[in-house]
Amino acid sequence: MKIDLIKEHHSFSGLSSFYSHESALTKTKMNFSVLFPNKIKEAKNCIIWLSGLTCNEENFITKAGAQAYIDQSDTLIICPDTSPRGLDLKDEHESWDFGSAASFYINATTNGYVDHYQMEDYIVNEIVDLVKENFNSLDFSIMGHSMGGHGALTLGLKYPKLFKTVSAFSPIVNPMNCPWGQKAFSGYLGQDQAEWAKHDATELIRNGARHQNKILIDQGSSDNFLEKELLTENIVKIAKEKSQPLEVNYREGFDHSYYFIASFIEGHIKLHQTNF
Repeated sequence: MKIDLIKEHHSFSGLSSFYSHESALTKTKMNFSVLFPNKIKEAKNCIIWLSGLTCNEENFITKAGAQAYIDQSDTLIICPDTSPRGLDLKDEHESWDFGSAASFYINATTNGYVDHYQMEDYIVNEIVDLVKENFNSLDFSIMGHSMGGHGALTLGLKYPKLFKTVSAFSPIVNPMNCPWGQKAFSGYLGQDQAEWAKHDATELIRNGARHQNKILIDQGSSDNFLEKELLTENIVKIAKEKSQPLEVNYREGFDHSYYFIASFIEGHIKLHQTNF
């Protein structure tokens, strides 16, 4: 798969690099960034980071401070964009929580979106193949924030053999029952809630999905979205009922921002590296 380098910066012993490629699944040009632990641009293992609403491939690589924790390791981190770009679909650019930069990492089935918003397949097929082909990584794990935390949890649960470890910051754990998720699922999937449940981490666990390793969630106690949108206790309850290993850390005083992520990213990276 051909990729084009846009820019890169030396960072510790490695590189922080930005790329684009033509996607067969979204039928658009897609951007992504990579944190390399060395200047050879190779690493045995790969962590896929999924960003949240309104974000793109730059947020994590510039704000999380992750470079120091992969320096001279055998792990790279790849950060795909949060949606296709350059389109003009119905309602795609009307609000910040649906459409552009708000794909929810699912395969859309509704008119127009079905032709481009195939983000589940984009992550588990194109991104994985791209990393294998261009950077020689063999093993994968997944993590993310907010909407990207939702993506990490659902894809980790649906593809446990592909993703060795799963973690999330401030994830939307039960989107069927929150306004963000209901808006997105209606727009991408229509009104069939049985289809919605296939893209909801709490419902996936309820219906028998399981990851072999402990899932890690960090959640700020002062997150303004905690009670209305994130619904963390819903996944805590169902994971206990279904014996899904889960660790949830409520971090006192922390909010929904990258200041929070930067404070605890080291622990997430170490978890993934330990399980490769």
